[in-house]
Amino acid sequence: MEQKKIPVILDGDPGHDDAIAWVLAKASPMLDILAVTSVCGNQTIQKTTYNAQRICALIGLETQVAMGRALPLVGDPIIAPTVHGESGLDGPALPEPAFPPHSKSAIEVMAEILERHPEPVTLVPTGPLTNVAALLLAHPELKSKIARISLMGGGVQFGNWTPAAEFNILVDPEAADVVFSSGIPIIMAGLDVTEKALIFPEDFQRIRAVGNKVSQVVADWLEFFYGFHRKMGYPGAPVHDAVAVAALVRPEILTMQEMYVAVETQGEYCRGATIGDFRGIAGKAPNAKVILDIDRQAFADLLVEAAAYYQEKEA
Repeated sequence: MEQKKIPVILDGDPGHDDAIAWVLAKASPMLDILAVTSVCGNQTIQKTTYNAQRICALIGLETQVAMGRALPLVGDPIIAPTVHGESGLDGPALPEPAFPPHSKSAIEVMAEILERHPEPVTLVPTGPLTNVAALLLAHPELKSKIARISLMGGGVQFGNWTPAAEFNILVDPEAADVVFSSGIPIIMAGLDVTEKALIFPEDFQRIRAVGNKVSQVVADWLEFFYGFHRKMGYPGAPVHDAVAVAALVRPEILTMQEMYVAVETQGEYCRGATIGDFRGIAGKAPNAKVILDIDRQAFADLLVEAAAYYQEKEA
């Protein structure tokens, strides 16, 4: 009996780790990708949309690509050229887009999919939560059509863009607050786990040795991404965003804890912090499954297996 696929919408700001997350998603027989939507984050919305289109062309993902919001709900954009380069996806050459972006916005496309799909859809945001929050604010009636949100963002123990805040949440804390307050089931792949989701240089070589076009590009992405992290003393590249996909396709390699998570939208030092109530002090029901650990070797093996999927496609 064939396993029923999980219908998903991939929403991100690619970004090397978003790109690798989407490579993993396309390779998984468990996921049915209904759309790809871009968000302002690692780079401007024009650049992240173009990158999303090029990733789809590379991996043969024939689905609609829709441009999301150009600005956070509140405040100015924050971009990360020091991490991902001026293009947002520097490194290997990529194919040009196979088709233009959808004429409708990401919010409109997401709403139409949720309205018409026969079962609830899982959202997989790996950038700031701007699009997801805008969708919930514009279409509260569609909340029940969202099965869960498997996101990369935050960290209940530390930040990376400030001491308290992780980049995706800091870009748009108000959006994150809307999402975490929504009542929709959340799986949170934050820095607590993604800083352990390290792909080592020897893993880069394993992926490269697979020997197809996609595996070569993924290895090059990892080399570029590691260049930034190596200077900071990391032994490998933390492939943050792919953990949000792994949570759907290989949850057994992860350790999760249910807890209440609040988002700080104010504060001189803590804006964008995700506060995890480890001890239940607030007396509030858990609103997220927070991933705290990962089987690193199994994660690396999963990415190698995903690269091998594209070998069959080239044959």
